[in-house]
Amino acid sequence: MAPRMQVPLTDLGALYASLKGEVDPAVQRVLSSGSYILGPEVEAFEAAMAAYCGVPHAAGVASGTDALELALMACGVGAGDEVITTPFTFIATVESIVKCGATPVFVDIDPATWNMDVSLVEQRIGPRTKAILPVHLYGQACDMTRLMAIAQAHGLKVIEDCAQALGARWNGAMVGTFGDAGCLSFFPSKVLGALGDGGMVITGSAEVAERVRILRNHGARTKYYHLVNGFNSRLDSLQAAVLRVKLGHLNDWLRTRRALAARYSSGLRSAPGIATPHVAPEAEHVFNYYTVRVKGGRARREALAQELKTRGVATAVYYPVSLHLQQVYRSLGYQPGSFVESERSQDEVLSLPMCPFVTEAQATYVIECVSDAAGACSPSKAV
Repeated sequence: MAPRMQVPLTDLGALYASLKGEVDPAVQRVLSSGSYILGPEVEAFEAAMAAYCGVPHAAGVASGTDALELALMACGVGAGDEVITTPFTFIATVESIVKCGATPVFVDIDPATWNMDVSLVEQRIGPRTKAILPVHLYGQACDMTRLMAIAQAHGLKVIEDCAQALGARWNGAMVGTFGDAGCLSFFPSKVLGALGDGGMVITGSAEVAERVRILRNHGARTKYYHLVNGFNSRLDSLQAAVLRVKLGHLNDWLRTRRALAARYSSGLRSAPGIATPHVAPEAEHVFNYYTVRVKGGRARREALAQELKTRGVATAVYYPVSLHLQQVYRSLGYQPGSFVESERSQDEVLSLPMCPFVTEAQATYVIECVSDAAGACSPSKAV
């Protein structure tokens, strides 16, 4: 075993240090410009992101959560509608549906990918269904081929939650480009992170893009002339300038993430009771999180996480309580056992350190610690 070391889940300080020579001048440029909200920096970043994703339109907003809500509204989702989605995701996915006045309708997940089980979608479509909201969880694309076929057959809108999956692909096409809109998050720990909150809606529809731009700016196309009740959800120039710098490095970072994930998966193949991430053959994963399944349930998962913490290896659980079991959504009427794969996953998932700045020594140390600790944490309980 290598000497004890600290391995953070992600290292934003190292990321900044690697780009200081590019980021600092970009920040100074904005400070000197006197233009801090929307403006030329945001327009330039929107154009760069649209080109990167291969879509004609991109609209920057204040957060990934706002991107979801504004995209849903721009696609016509409102009071009385139903939106099919997954219970195994961050709450922002479902918050956004509810804030539009719509009702979330859950389908269980595929235990191999943790994404929506597309084979279950059609049975949940009803007369009030307006849209499907797939989540590309942890950085792996949902099965968009089958999902788009279902949506088109039933005349449904598709809004993709790409908050963890910028750069991910399904059958060669970028996530966020299949449906009516794709929603991005630039939360600092994402594969492309700002120095605070930020988000974006990408779309092939000029109409959807224009609606988002109106909604993000107090419902106005022209200042002081308001068309609808909107939001104050504008991406600021400082974040756009920093993100423009980082975008130039994104593909290199994604290659590094995939290489680290491959190394983890190879090294942990024999770790007792640990299942490494499955990558669908049609998918190009970006590993926003590298998440393993700790067989044996919550108690074993928690014991393993605690043991790794004592050894200096940070971990996280995304997500410990499925949304259908959250108190805030109790009125939807779901019970324990409603979505067995989501509930099993909430007890077994564990994310390991993942960022482009994990060193060779740190990666080796993580593999050694997980392998050793997995054997010590009651592997007999594995199922």
